[in-house]
Amino acid sequence: MITPTKNPTLQPYLLFGGRCDEAIEFYKKAVGAEVLFLARFKESPDRSMLKPGTEEKVMHSSVRFGDTTIYMSDGHCEGHSKFEGFSLSLSVATEAEADRYFNALAEGGQVRVPLNKTFFSPRFGVLADRFGLSWMIMVPA
Repeated sequence: MITPTKNPTLQPYLLFGGRCDEAIEFYKKAVGAEVLFLARFKESPDRSMLKPGTEEKVMHSSVRFGDTTIYMSDGHCEGHSKFEGFSLSLSVATEAEADRYFNALAEGGQVRVPLNKTFFSPRFGVLADRFGLSWMIMVPA
C-alpha cells in the first residue's frame, strides 16, 4: 500500500481534441466558468510538442467552476473527444438554478435524464453537453 507523504490533489483534466477554446467559451456562458490560466502550444519552450497547425490550440488551461478548478486542453488535437465512464456533478442551491444550468449545458447536447424530483433530490437530471461531456445537475436534499 502506498502512503502519501502529503495530501495529494486529484484534479480533473479534460481533453477536447481541438475544441478547447470553444468549450471554454461555452462553459463561461453556461455556468459562469472563469479562466485562471491559459497557454497555447506556440508558447511551449519544448518545440517538439508543436505539430503544424496546432500553434494556437490550447496546450493547458486552468478553469474555475464555482469552488472547483478543472484543467482543460486540446490534447493531441485529433479532432474529437471521448468522455466515457464519468460525469461531472453540479450541485446547486435551488430548483431555479438547476433549471437554468441544465438548460444552458443541454444547448446543442443531449438530455439523458430530464430534470425531475427524485427520492434523493427535489431536482435532478443528466445530460451530455455539445462536447459529449456528461453532467449530473442536482439540488441536494
